[in-house]
Amino acid sequence: MTRTATMCIDAQLETQGVHAQIVRFDIPEPTDSRHALNEGYHVNMCLTPRPLQSRGGYRHRWGPHRLERLGDVFVIPPGEELFIRGGSGRQASLVCTIDAALVHDLAGRTLAWDDPHLAAALDIASAQMRALLFRITAEVRHPGLSAQRMLGFLGGELAIELARHSLEIAERPVTGGLSGWRLRLIDERLADDLAAPSLEELARLCSLSVRQLTRGFRVSRACSIGDYVEQRRMEAAKRLLMEGESVKTIAFSMGFASPSSFTFAFRRAVGASPSTFRQRQGRVLA
Repeated sequence: MTRTATMCIDAQLETQGVHAQIVRFDIPEPTDSRHALNEGYHVNMCLTPRPLQSRGGYRHRWGPHRLERLGDVFVIPPGEELFIRGGSGRQASLVCTIDAALVHDLAGRTLAWDDPHLAAALDIASAQMRALLFRITAEVRHPGLSAQRMLGFLGGELAIELARHSLEIAERPVTGGLSGWRLRLIDERLADDLAAPSLEELARLCSLSVRQLTRGFRVSRACSIGDYVEQRRMEAAKRLLMEGESVKTIAFSMGFASPSSFTFAFRRAVGASPSTFRQRQGRVLA
């Protein structure tokens, strides 16, 4: 008998123009799902690793066969339908909805969402946006004094970062990005080996100079290659922590000099120590 996916809201907080929830998903088997919002920007940041091979696509724009990788953070613009295909598992996310009028007012214009914008929004590596989402998560989990006003401030900053991200894509040169096969080579290298590659290694892999690699990568992914590599490594670390690996084992397998240096890097990227992350997510998924 087929089991259907379920969703449970663990905590939520709302103020004018901003609604944030910590949501648990139980996905018993690989599935396709449809996500549509008539109003507002839907920002999703996974708090536990996404099911492997999670992909998303805008079927009405791209057709049924084009699916792009879903990153730790993705955004669905208002009025769009995102179809997600992924594996099974239990997963938790922060889901934050921001009124479109708030984002567009801060941007000074109505943001356009053509194919390049939609593709870039499926995997957002912005450190600034990620830091804001972690702060919103903490406020939703443990509301403090004037929690709704704080959510309003943080939601306003997040709206600005969304606008900046969109406008930065619009201002990119039409050409100059890396080809798809080079981007796939980089992703495969990061998946095959947890140790951080040097820029020289990645440049050799792509048959480019370091300068060509770094400039082309930023055009393609709207972030530095260093930030992207760090994000992918921390995704792998979170998955290993959830699987029960020790901090020491993960640290040395990822090429860190010591568990403490790994802990420092993990805390900087995720907003919590490895042990706190494991305890917290164990409670979330219990």
